[in-house]
Amino acid sequence: MKSRYLLLLTLPLLLPAMPAFAQQTVQQVEGRVKKLESEMRAVQRKVFPGGSKDYFEPEIQAPAAPVTAPGVPASNPLSDLSRRVDSLENQLTTMTGQLEENSFKVRQLEAALEKFKTDAEFRLTTLEGGAPPPAPGTAGVFPPPGAPGTTATTPSPTAAAPVATPLTPEQEYNAAYGLVTAKNYPAAEKALSAFIAKNPKHARASNAQYWLGRTYFAQNQPVQAARTLLENYQKRPEGERAPESLLWLGKSLMAFSPPSPAKACEAYTQLEESYGKKLSQSLRTQLVDARSAARCG
Repeated sequence: MKSRYLLLLTLPLLLPAMPAFAQQTVQQVEGRVKKLESEMRAVQRKVFPGGSKDYFEPEIQAPAAPVTAPGVPASNPLSDLSRRVDSLENQLTTMTGQLEENSFKVRQLEAALEKFKTDAEFRLTTLEGGAPPPAPGTAGVFPPPGAPGTTATTPSPTAAAPVATPLTPEQEYNAAYGLVTAKNYPAAEKALSAFIAKNPKHARASNAQYWLGRTYFAQNQPVQAARTLLENYQKRPEGERAPESLLWLGKSLMAFSPPSPAKACEAYTQLEESYGKKLSQSLRTQLVDARSAARCG
């Protein structure tokens, strides 16, 4: 009897303590949710700097409390907080993926810009006024073969696998040319560059650099093609492929974006002045067609 009496006296003191404990738990979870919301806002500011509210909410807000019908018990506060945490975690994962994708796109743009700068520098310095003024009666943009400042850097040779018997220069050229005819242009580019670097004065060097220029042209790199063909004419004016180098120099200039028909016509004029009497009938026909395409006067 005495024990029951003590229990009745103690029970009213225990009941208020239980809600206080639950309230403390809710406050702890609420603190975690606020921390996650703060991190989400930081991620949003990094992914969308200066973002407009028309496209995303700048702040993450707690979902509105659902309207409960009369007689239906209210939802558990812990359940509401758990849903908010799940939503924040999902959004944080999405934002992180978007940030990584944006970083990748920035790296791609930087690489494209670097290539554009290299091409533009070549056009400005070599093809659009970088050469000395020409003498009367000569083409405007083509300095005399071997003039100072007209030799471009030759690509470094690619290391080849050791073989039992070294190839002769003629065999090396034939192997590289075989890659051109097979339309394996990346491999042909490496093989021809290696041959030129190793045999710059060989009789086949003119052919090798001409086909190297054609290889760049086939890979839609007209600026690099023009640079290679111009150098071939300047360094080897008596080479076997010097006339064809001038012809395809003009075609490369016409493939620029935008095209350079005036410079192309200068290349064709240089071809006629330097090799007019030595041109084959096939090359003469190609020259007529090229001048017509460039609307040369």
